[in-house]
This record gives sequence, C-alpha cells and structure tokens, in this order.
Amino acid sequence: MKLRTSVLTLVMLFLGLTMCFAASPHLGTWKLNEAKSKLSPGLPKNHTVKYEAVGDNIKATVDGVDGQGKPTHSDWTGKFDGKDYPVTGDPMSDMRSYKIVDDRTLELTVKKDGKTTITGKIVTSSDGKTRTVTASGMSEGKKVTITAVYDKQ
Repeated sequence: MKLRTSVLTLVMLFLGLTMCFAASPHLGTWKLNEAKSKLSPGLPKNHTVKYEAVGDNIKATVDGVDGQGKPTHSDWTGKFDGKDYPVTGDPMSDMRSYKIVDDRTLELTVKKDGKTTITGKIVTSSDGKTRTVTASGMSEGKKVTITAVYDKQ
C-alpha cells in the first residue's frame, strides 16, 4: 500500500512539473521578425532562439549572425532565478541571467568578464504568439538599444 502511494505521489509530482514547464509562455522556438524589429545595422542578430526544459533547468539555444554576417551559435543552461549561469559559444558574453518579473516578463542581464554589458526585458504577448526583447548596453564597443520581435514557431 505504501509503495503504491509513493509511486502515485512521484508520478503526480513529475506530471505537475511537466505541466508547469509546458504552461510557461517563454518556452518554445522563436524566430526573429525583422520587419517588426528595430536593430542597428552591422550588429549581431539572433535569428532563432529556443527555450526548453531540461530537467529542472531551462536551456536556451541561440542561432544568428555576427556583425559581419557570419553564423553564430550559443547555449545557456540555468534557471530563471536571477543568478548568473555560463554561456558557451558567444564571444560577446560569458554569463547570462534571467529573472521572472511576472507570468509573461523576464529580466535579462548579459555579462562579459564580470561586467554587465546588456540589460533588458523579454515580454511574451498575452496570446503567446510573439515575444519582444528590449535591451540596451554595449555590443562590440558600441552603445546599442535593441527592440527585437520574435514569432513563436
């Protein structure tokens, strides 16, 4: 009897965690909508951003182009808890943090060598079909302000 109760409890726990991650409006694959975005020419662009649950973490995979149009790829795995987690594959940053503001909003902080280079917000629309990233800071030695709109795929 205790074994059955324990197994049922574990199944319900995992089901609940899965549903929480599935319900997050931030998860999924997002494609840059350049027509709706305000991006500075000659700066890097993230064409596709994918957020997925990996265990109790979130993995962000970013594909785009650098300022010269060469392909880029970076990965980040961590939690949306405001703490810094390492980034791999991005020459412009080595740490990134995300913090939940509300159900549809995240705060973003990007760092290189311990210094904050970019800060911003990521807001997912109420229908879950678009997300808007507004950020500012320094990129490739230039002061930048970015408004990037992404469509859910």
